[in-house]
Amino acid sequence: MGNNRDGLEIKINEKWCKGCGICIAFCPKKCISLNESEKVQLHAPEDCIKCGMCELRCPDLAIFLGGNE
Repeated sequence: MGNNRDGLEIKINEKWCKGCGICIAFCPKKCISLNESEKVQLHAPEDCIKCGMCELRCPDLAIFLGGNE
């Protein structure tokens, strides 16, 4: 049986990301990292539990859960 996060996915606005790494530090599954441009990326989407910690901690609102509408 699914939960209400089944349709969600991580959305990243690279223009807003300053590469501070706060989201990376708070990710419990360590599935996000910085890419070669020093912007956040979801490198292991299969490990993401969609907890929302990255969204909650991002000071620039550059990463969020979306797509459930």
